[in-house]
Amino acid sequence: MSKELSRRTALKNIVAGTAALGVSATLPSFALESSPSTMLKGNVNHSVCRWCFGDIDLDTLCIEAKKIGIKAIDLVGPADWHILKKHGLYSSMCNGAEINLEDGWNDPQFHPTLIKNYSEMIPKVAAAGYTQLICFSGSRRGKDDETGWKNCVDGLKQVIGIAEKHNVVLVMELLNSKVDHKDYQCDTTAWGAELAKRLGSENFKLLYDIYHMQIDEGNVINNINKYHQYISHYHTAGVPGRNEIDDTQELFYPAIIRAVLATGFKGYLAQEFIPKYKDKIKSLSDAVKICDV
Repeated sequence: MSKELSRRTALKNIVAGTAALGVSATLPSFALESSPSTMLKGNVNHSVCRWCFGDIDLDTLCIEAKKIGIKAIDLVGPADWHILKKHGLYSSMCNGAEINLEDGWNDPQFHPTLIKNYSEMIPKVAAAGYTQLICFSGSRRGKDDETGWKNCVDGLKQVIGIAEKHNVVLVMELLNSKVDHKDYQCDTTAWGAELAKRLGSENFKLLYDIYHMQIDEGNVINNINKYHQYISHYHTAGVPGRNEIDDTQELFYPAIIRAVLATGFKGYLAQEFIPKYKDKIKSLSDAVKICDV
């Protein structure tokens, strides 16, 4: 997948879980070098985001991910859950109810569509045996924080009862608004935590994307410690560039993951970097090893 492929484009392609990600019987055109099974420590539940490896058919990604020791795949919709189940992998962060990253819960004009989508998707997530469904604040479009919080609460309250009934957690992702998602409103941990407080439900949590939050606010370990009670999921990637977690990046991931585990976190940590090297599976394996503290 080219580095230029943005997550925004990828999510638009897979919204509603109906994307044709192409399950082929052959390997991708680049040769995958099979990595030996990784002996992991068992402290971290490893996952990987589907969209970052979109040029690898899902069957192949599942096979290679299992060899590495990955337990789950993020951001897979209902149309492809059967593939994950075939390979014994979990859908650690479901998607398919969102409109896109810009048109979210902070704007009442999108509430009718979102309420319908989430009301229908939450029972499907539960019936499939999964527990987390992603959501987004949407772009500010001139709204101040107070208006954004109020609108999100007004909309999410229409579906949070359904989530509670089905034991599904709605998880709002924290995205940076400086580089990748200009004008996105839920762009700091404090903003997301305040929304969680106002909703007052254990079925609403945050997806703390380490890459995004390093760009927008920094102070990663302190913010994880301060707000961990509102966080149910983590994403990783290297800063700058959103590429592999290696010695070219400014964050020391082993320390961050140790801080996450010290909070008592038992959820999933998903790799969400865009591989810049030809052997994408080796890059994924290396990232898992770095985070396996």
